[in-house]
Amino acid sequence: MAAVSSGRGVMDLNIVLENDVEDLFKKLYPAVNEEKTPLPRAWSPKEKYNYIGLSQNNLRVHYKGHGKTHRDAASVQATHPIPASCGLYYFEVKIVSKGRDGYMGIGLSAHGVNMNRLPGWDKQSYGYHGDDGHSFCSSGTGQPYGPTFTTGDIIGCGVNLIDNTCFYTKNGHHLGTAFTDLPPNLYPTVGLQTPGEVVDANFGQEPFVFDIEDMMRELRSRTRLSIYDFPVPESQGEWQAILNKMVSTYLIHHGYSNTAEAFASITDQSFNEDIISIKNRQRILKLVLAGRMGEAIDKTIRVYPGLLENNQNLLFMLKCRQFVEMVNGTDVEVCPRRNLGVYSPTYTSPSSPIQTSVIQSTKSFSSSNKTTSKVEELNQNNVAMNGSSNNCAGDTPVIRSVEDGDVDMDLGDVGCDVQNGHGGSCTNGKASSNGYQNGNSHLISNTAIGCLGQENFDNEDEEMDVDASPNRKCCKPAVERILEFGKELYSMSQRLSSEQGDSETNQKMLEDAFSLLAYSNPWASPVGWQLDPIQRETVYASLNSAILESSNKPRKPPLEVAMAHAQELVCLMASAGLGSSAFASITDLLEH
Repeated sequence: MAAVSSGRGVMDLNIVLENDVEDLFKKLYPAVNEEKTPLPRAWSPKEKYNYIGLSQNNLRVHYKGHGKTHRDAASVQATHPIPASCGLYYFEVKIVSKGRDGYMGIGLSAHGVNMNRLPGWDKQSYGYHGDDGHSFCSSGTGQPYGPTFTTGDIIGCGVNLIDNTCFYTKNGHHLGTAFTDLPPNLYPTVGLQTPGEVVDANFGQEPFVFDIEDMMRELRSRTRLSIYDFPVPESQGEWQAILNKMVSTYLIHHGYSNTAEAFASITDQSFNEDIISIKNRQRILKLVLAGRMGEAIDKTIRVYPGLLENNQNLLFMLKCRQFVEMVNGTDVEVCPRRNLGVYSPTYTSPSSPIQTSVIQSTKSFSSSNKTTSKVEELNQNNVAMNGSSNNCAGDTPVIRSVEDGDVDMDLGDVGCDVQNGHGGSCTNGKASSNGYQNGNSHLISNTAIGCLGQENFDNEDEEMDVDASPNRKCCKPAVERILEFGKELYSMSQRLSSEQGDSETNQKMLEDAFSLLAYSNPWASPVGWQLDPIQRETVYASLNSAILESSNKPRKPPLEVAMAHAQELVCLMASAGLGSSAFASITDLLEH
């Protein structure tokens, strides 16, 4: 048992170390997309001469040849060339042993060069040699450059991919520019020539001796200044008006009508937007972000008739999200006669150690004629799980207000204590409740607790009141209703497939949503990511764009389009080999 625990400890430590290494690389080269252009991280066991031996995860190089003449020289390249999107690339080599003569070279080379030579002796090969301190640029004749190096020294090689220059460091001291006009796609390279020579490489998996990050900050500032100083047409007022208009359309697009009006006023712009339409759209989107998908769908159908009927794929997306929110316990479903049924599955708070899956709870609803008795069983289970029982009398809890995405439950004259997450339960056959909290949404959960009346929306920044109907009619218990809704959703997917053909997107959404029912703790399941409130933002954006498009407005605001274009231009710069792409961060520019 101790051996197993020790093994797990080592494994966990390795994972931590790997994550630390990834963080170091990301910090050094944030603009590099390693799926397209991997970074050099080790020496290549293929691109080397046979006198070169590798060890320690291919980071240590040792010489195993005869070393009698220069014909015995041997080099090795890194696994990948240096990506241009690094902007500034750097690696260090520690001289573990200078061996017999210390004929070592550190530098760069292109693909296909002769590995039976020290770096710098062949065409498109560049090196700094330890025995004489000379630099070699595609020639066997060197030029005086820096000091010699020997056992214990740490030699760094840096490549400025903006200026296409190369420099070296010794024990943390900058030695100046060694090469200019470098070609693209060069590989880090080391070469050895005499027995006993051993070197270790650091490609960034450990902190460097030289402060390369200071140089990166300098290059980042220089790039930013070149962007700021870029010449623009003399009609500065015209450019300012365009920028102001872009900001205004962004605010209107996301429903910030009050801010948009204020901004238009201080920038002397006309404001002719339909405020009522903006506020209606904002209220719908607030419901989406609060997880109240049933209400959002119902209000969209009423305020924008024909929108969802003519866009069945969007409606399917909304209903898939509604199913997820039903499992999450945050959805407020539209009941018959336009009343709103509040329900959620038999869960406690996600932070609670006891969580029950909907699929387990379905056993309590095997037939409709057993519903009442099974509700009693659930009430008893709720009491056991929460350790309390209170008799209820009077009205069921109702939603009183929603403000900025918060859903607050008001118990009115109910005699149960359900505040602060303490659940109450009823013993008269009525619905029971457990405290449930999810983000900013405070809901009464476990079984259906009644239907609520028509909502009343006043304005964008005020509460969305939902008053209790005087003639309430209880909705079906939560679990049974969720399963019925799932059947309806499946039928809708079948109908869409027959009308429009199979859709991988719709199929994936349906499978992911239904998969939540298979886990006793869906929040910790492989598909639990769907329950994260951040997933509502995709639905929010799609619905918002569809509403705007139906009103003959752009699906995306010009400001966001311009941002996307700028991001794509930076990617194109990187793929074209422009090193300045590494420091042309759109986010950094906006923050400054």
